[in-house]
Amino acid sequence: MERRTFLAACAATAAAPWTRADTGYPSQPIRWVVPYPAGGGTDVLARTVAEAMRGGLGQQIVVDNRPGASTNIGSQIVATAKPDGYTVMSADNALLAYNEHLYRRLPFHPDKDFTYIGGLSRFPLVLVVNPAFAAQTFQDFLAYVKAHPGQVNYASPGNGSPHHLAMELFKHRTQTFLTHIPYRGAAPAVQDVMGGQVPCMFLDLAAGLPVIQSGKVRALAIGAARRAAALPHVPTLAEVGVADAEVYAFQGLLGPAGLPTAITARLNAALNQALAAPEVVERMRAFGMEPLAGTPEQFHALARAEARRWGPVIVATGVKLD
Repeated sequence: MERRTFLAACAATAAAPWTRADTGYPSQPIRWVVPYPAGGGTDVLARTVAEAMRGGLGQQIVVDNRPGASTNIGSQIVATAKPDGYTVMSADNALLAYNEHLYRRLPFHPDKDFTYIGGLSRFPLVLVVNPAFAAQTFQDFLAYVKAHPGQVNYASPGNGSPHHLAMELFKHRTQTFLTHIPYRGAAPAVQDVMGGQVPCMFLDLAAGLPVIQSGKVRALAIGAARRAAALPHVPTLAEVGVADAEVYAFQGLLGPAGLPTAITARLNAALNQALAAPEVVERMRAFGMEPLAGTPEQFHALARAEARRWGPVIVATGVKLD
């Protein structure tokens, strides 16, 4: 999002007249479901933003980690929750863009069974390897995996995660074959890449920037339209010859379908205000994140556009999770 748009959204939020007295909401703590384990980028972001929202809402926000089934476990909890504003969730590419194409049957639909509250952030994915791995550059890596089809494993935070689909897109674009090793969350996946149990993965900057900068993993290429300011030496996938391979994770805040308009607006205002808070801005910058402040309608449009973009890719790669 352009800086001018972001600042305008924040200014509008600051002027919004929503107070607890307007709706009586919230009158009790809010449950924020995170469909990934504690310690990963999604969890860190949720806890950071939830703390910043607490002051504006006047209530505690309790993070509830419910990982599993490509975020479907946490998503089902929220889809079936009472639409009273006391159950919300972090939603990322899995729910918003992938799962409707990965599963033949889902007990919910991202466009019908949720209320879109607003965007949280967007951050690119980076191809990383263990420092001891034979490949020192992207070209070395590509040559190695082409010479060893099926013999190179890659980690991901789970089946259907942005990291998983990023590598499947990479495989499709480069006509290579790597073997997927899914984990239950980003933290254990990154730990095993650092330890050398698995040689590589696509890693989001939210979880990966500190370990990249410390040299615990080596970045080979970034799936963004341009190089990241935090990693200026890392080329984009397009620069190293992999076209049409922009891959990023994006997240937003959802509630159950039928959330009253006034409560949605209250939460959106608090969310945008939190995204402008200095401590949140600094934390996002440190993790290479781009804030996605804006309206529920803007976030909904982004999510559906990504679903349309990834549908043909998933069909072409043949990935299915049921």
